[in-house]
Amino acid sequence: MKEFHEKTVLMDEQGISRAIIRIAHEIIEKNKGLENVALIGIQRRGVPMADRIAKILEEVEGKKPDVGILDITFYRDDLSTLAAHPVVNGTALHFNINDRKIVLVDDVLFTGRTVRAAIEAIFDMGRPACIQLATLVDRGHRQLPIRSDYVGKNVPTSTNEMVQVMFSEIDGCDKVVLCEEVKHGTEE
Repeated sequence: MKEFHEKTVLMDEQGISRAIIRIAHEIIEKNKGLENVALIGIQRRGVPMADRIAKILEEVEGKKPDVGILDITFYRDDLSTLAAHPVVNGTALHFNINDRKIVLVDDVLFTGRTVRAAIEAIFDMGRPACIQLATLVDRGHRQLPIRSDYVGKNVPTSTNEMVQVMFSEIDGCDKVVLCEEVKHGTEE
């Protein structure tokens, strides 16, 4: 198991709030309002982010879009490398996704594999008109041809770094931290 230590804080509570407000306004602009728009947060940290975006959309547009929760555990291509009993957080979509403009929400876009799994899960549930992607942080290193439509912050990283997003709903505070892998000396 790799060990990481905090290198720097990329976004504080205010930075996260500003980014989410901007993302919400961009969603309204791109979709010319909220007609037929639904948000789906990818478990875990995409869920509070989707809820926050929905709250801002409701404040600006006067109506709250449908918001769902998506667990992609069994759609992951690395399922065999996870623990013997992976944690399943549950999917909750209480609306029909057919012909809807779906905005997938996740905290960090890295290789694109999480988003690929989420798209596969969505298509197993129906046929949306389109799928858009909103992420708080895009850190590069894509392994699949996936890009975010709405990005809070682009953060070029190295492969020995990790971006950790913390939301008060899960972690007790709001911040985005860049962590670096701890290198232990080699014995000879």
